[in-house]
Amino acid sequence: MHKAIAVSICGSMIALLAGCASLGMDDKSLARDETLGQYGSALRFGDFGSAWQFIDPKVREAHPLDAAAKARYNRVEVGAYQTDGPMPLDENTVQQVAQITLVIKSSQASYDIIDHQTWKYDPAAKHWWLESGLPDIAPQQQ
Repeated sequence: MHKAIAVSICGSMIALLAGCASLGMDDKSLARDETLGQYGSALRFGDFGSAWQFIDPKVREAHPLDAAAKARYNRVEVGAYQTDGPMPLDENTVQQVAQITLVIKSSQASYDIIDHQTWKYDPAAKHWWLESGLPDIAPQQQ
């Protein structure tokens, strides 16, 4: 009898988990959440080189990361990265606002910036790309 109850409970748990996994989370949404999470991780570690790989290849080609820009990014560390989560604009576009705390390596002074991100889904590649580019790390007037 205990074995029958355990099998029944396990079967119910598996069905419940399968149902939770399918509640509104399609492959595109899962890919979006994974991509935005990986991008956020790259920024949290101050890895602007890795974050650059999330930029739409057309945007990278039109606006290459030159030596001066690389030097600017190398002068700061990321102290914090927080977002409000993606907000859909249409079926293939989301916007996200991130608050980023930057620390100037030479002085250890910190300041916050707001980064307005636009992410687009490429249905052919089944991939989300950041169209708005890397954050502008210049101190912003409040």
